[in-house]
Amino acid sequence: MTGAVPDPTEQSRWRPLRLLQAAIDADIARIYAEAQIGGLKPSFVMELLRLRARGPMTITELARAVQLTHSAESQKVAAMRAAGWVRTTAGPDARSKKVTLTAKAARVADRLAAEWRATEAALAEIEAEIPYPLSQAVTDIEGALQRKSFHDRIAEKLAGDPAWNRANGAAGAARSRPGSA
Repeated sequence: MTGAVPDPTEQSRWRPLRLLQAAIDADIARIYAEAQIGGLKPSFVMELLRLRARGPMTITELARAVQLTHSAESQKVAAMRAAGWVRTTAGPDARSKKVTLTAKAARVADRLAAEWRATEAALAEIEAEIPYPLSQAVTDIEGALQRKSFHDRIAEKLAGDPAWNRANGAAGAARSRPGSA
């Protein structure tokens, strides 16, 4: 029976921000397409520029440099390698890989740096047009999360939600039964 229960996903405070980010990324991707820089995703550019500025890095070093997890960076490096932007070689130990720019990436690196500067300038222009800049909102949210983590805020809300507690109670009861694992 479709629609018998309310859909909580109809309301989302984060969806507009995610859609805004996607629209901005699409416009940046359009800039690359117009410049005939094929196969470049906007999400690759920070890594490419870090590698250009700092030289070859292990995936761990690159992840740290761009504030991603090792797993997320490893997946991104695999995608950038498949698109021809980076190559990997054996790192200093058997488990690590060194990431370097390909000649293809080196050829467009100056243009990517120019796009990065232009994007930052365009964002600064937008922030000057609005009464409360997004960068200030992010700083304010980070401050609120330092006072109380998002995890703790969600857990607090769930503690008073009967639907969550029913499901949690049933799982807890199943775990406490002899012979259940």
